[in-house]
This record gives sequence, structure tokens and C-alpha cells, in this order.
Amino acid sequence: MADIPVYLVAGFLDGGKTNFINGILEDGFARQDRTLLICCEEGEEEYESRALDNVTVVTVEAEEDLKCSRLKAWEKQYKPKQVLIEYNGMWQMERLYREVLPANWVLYQIMTFVQASTFEMYAKNMGQLMMEKITNADLLVFNRCTEELKAALRSRNLRMVNRRADIYLEDNDGNSEDYNNDDTCPFDLSQDPVEIPDEDFGVWYVDVMDHPDRWSGKQVHMKLVMCHSKKYPGIHCPGRFAMVCCENDIQFLGLIARGDTLDQYENRDWLEVTARMAVEDHKAYQGKGPVMEILSAAPCEKPGQEVVTF
Repeated sequence: MADIPVYLVAGFLDGGKTNFINGILEDGFARQDRTLLICCEEGEEEYESRALDNVTVVTVEAEEDLKCSRLKAWEKQYKPKQVLIEYNGMWQMERLYREVLPANWVLYQIMTFVQASTFEMYAKNMGQLMMEKITNADLLVFNRCTEELKAALRSRNLRMVNRRADIYLEDNDGNSEDYNNDDTCPFDLSQDPVEIPDEDFGVWYVDVMDHPDRWSGKQVHMKLVMCHSKKYPGIHCPGRFAMVCCENDIQFLGLIARGDTLDQYENRDWLEVTARMAVEDHKAYQGKGPVMEILSAAPCEKPGQEVVTF
């Protein structure tokens, strides 16, 4: 049985999903072969009828009606070469992966669209639903952005949520710019050591993970929580807990560290460190990544705000 590529278009109402799909129908890959378009959410926009000559549109109104057996029946009836799914923002995506997609329906790409002005509201009130749409995305587009909204989105440091996706900010005129439009280091690298304030650890973590080479050889000073890796025995990975998007999404951000005195600290101990940064291959990174060579470490009081926010 031949594999069928599936392109999933996710997001909440008014996020721009249908407009994007219309572009695919008119000028994109959907023009090339028989396409099945599964509509799970009907908004104000409609599909461009002139572009539906080789596209079959089917509608699913309730989440429980989206079943593997139904998809197999559509495959037999319509014989699509590819599938587009406009997914309902209120439905969980995990069920789609685990229960709904037939084995030969291969998920090629997840594209998530968000109306920028509603992002904070959805993140606050439906954090888990919003998070899964963002963390699973291969392409993430925030549309209808003002300059203020662009600045607010960048301050959220969404690279912490998804380091893989291509992220774009689109204004009301359809002009798009890369979320990472500024490679300037957010810290003063002329300091020796570079002071990493408690509240800015998350910003530093993203920068050192994205640009480890520019930190190589630099000394840094900060407060960290000790962590001894369970997955990689003997490996120390101090870091900080961070709330990336909502209270339900607290992650530990750790870095590989080496030092003669690190064994004396227990998990969750707070310590103040000065370290020299290096870049090395390590199995924990599945390639190259930043390594902290601890020059000095001492117990310290925990900061007023233990969890880093963005």
C-alpha cells in the first residue's frame, strides 16, 4: 500500500488557516495531483472554488467522527495522492497521531497559524492546546502583527518552545519576516566574566544553544540548580526550571558541565558558578553543544524567583 503524505494545517479560529490553504490550492503543491482536503473547522473564509478541480473536500463536524476507518474509506473512494487537513484548534492533536491516521498516511508537515493579537489570550486560557500546536509545528506563522506584537512575541522567546520550526511574523499587508531577524548577542561579551542575571537565564540559554561558537572560551557567572543526569549516569547538567508558555509547561533547562567539585552537590542544590564555555560533541546533544567547564562553585541562596519566565 503506497504511502500518502499528509499536510496538517493547525491553529485556532481566525488564525489564517483557510487563506493559507487557498494559496496551496491555487498555486501550490495541491495543483499537482489528486488531493483530499479534510475540513475540521469552518470559519468565515471559504475555499476558492476555482481551485478545487482536482481537490475533494470532506467535512468532519465532531472530533469523535474523525476515525481511522472513515479515513480509509475516503482513501478507497477518492484515491488521493496527498491529504490536507484543516484541523480544529479545539481538538487535541495527539489523538490524531495515535488513533486516527492510517499507517500509510505519513505526516509530512505540520503548519500552525496564529492570529498574533489572540496569542496571549489562548496561551493563558488554553495553554495546553496552544502549546501542542506550537511545539509540534514545522512551520509557525503569526499573522496580523503590529510592531508592538512582533516585539512582544520575540520577548516570549518562542525558540524555547520549538527549536525546530521555521517561525515567521506577518503583518496586515502580508509582508513576512523571520522571527530570528537579529543575530546580535543579547549580552555584553566584553565582560569578563559575563554576568548572567537570574531573570535572564532563559534568554542566555537560548542564545548559547543557538550560537554556542560565539560563547566558546567566554567566562560566565550565574546561579544554577544542580542536576545529575539519570539518563546519562556520571553527567552533571546544572540549569534552571523555566515556565516557557504557561504554568503547565515548566521545563528544566540544563547544560553539560564538568568540574571536580560538582559531585559534592545534591540534586536541587543551588550553587553560584563561574565557568568557561566550550563547544563539544556530546551524546546528550546528539551532536555539538555548549559545555560548561566549572572554574569555581559555591553554595548560594536561591533567587527570589526560582522559575525562569519569558
